[in-house]
Amino acid sequence: MSESPLTLLQIHAHPDDEASKGAGTTARYAAEGVRNVLVCCTGGEEGDILNEAMDRDDVRTDLHNVRMAELRTSCDILGYESLHLLGYRDSGMPETDANARPDNFWNAPLDEAVERFVRIIRAERPQVIVSYHEDREWYPHPDHIRVFEITGPAFAAAGDPTMFPEAGDPWQVSKLYYVAWSFGRVRALHQAHLDAGMESPFERWFAGEFPDRDERFTTRVDVGDYMAQRRGALLAHATQVAPDGFWMKLPDDIVRRTYPWEDFILAHSRIEPTYREGEYETDLFAGIR
Repeated sequence: MSESPLTLLQIHAHPDDEASKGAGTTARYAAEGVRNVLVCCTGGEEGDILNEAMDRDDVRTDLHNVRMAELRTSCDILGYESLHLLGYRDSGMPETDANARPDNFWNAPLDEAVERFVRIIRAERPQVIVSYHEDREWYPHPDHIRVFEITGPAFAAAGDPTMFPEAGDPWQVSKLYYVAWSFGRVRALHQAHLDAGMESPFERWFAGEFPDRDERFTTRVDVGDYMAQRRGALLAHATQVAPDGFWMKLPDDIVRRTYPWEDFILAHSRIEPTYREGEYETDLFAGIR
């Protein structure tokens, strides 16, 4: 048995990433009594305002605080019990003024960012961490790349008493996953839009830009019963998600019938696999509980 209550820690780059990646999984585990912890690395200061109703002077001049309020609402909807801010500024995209700032996540010393994350891991004692895979082709946002770059070292260092000894008592995490959209999910939702007579927002994914690498995926979590929470969390990010925008067009009942799963890649594990080749694991805590 674990020495700590079942705890899932997810690390995301910006406010709203927790709502668009693994949100249904968060809600499902909250309902099952698992403790959910979120680490948000930046304040989202460089995010575009994608909802016309929120494109106002008062929002633009206070975007950091607006997005923090949106984040806390989303966390409440999904069932996060603990929220940690890693404390960096949004890095923006390459070759922008924001990307050159010394206080952003991308320009932070790697060891400093890893230690900050290790400190949180040791305090929260999760058995499972969810992060991002290295994606420099499809979405090469510096903050997303940086999340990948600090997670592996932090996963290894958290349980090593010789690493960052001032960052708390060592805690060995059992499993590290990457959350991502599989090509199977994209294909299914693309066809669902077409079948419903809608223009598909995934059209460009079939123009050779999005490689089919679904052999990497090891785990599918059924989140069909948690579509409402996922939608609510997205809508909480009103600066980023319009009620009639990309994420909202396909009704939840169609999404549930079409693709009720969220997909994960098991990157590192300190326990024996609990699934056979050719099958999907169905629980991030498989082998732990």
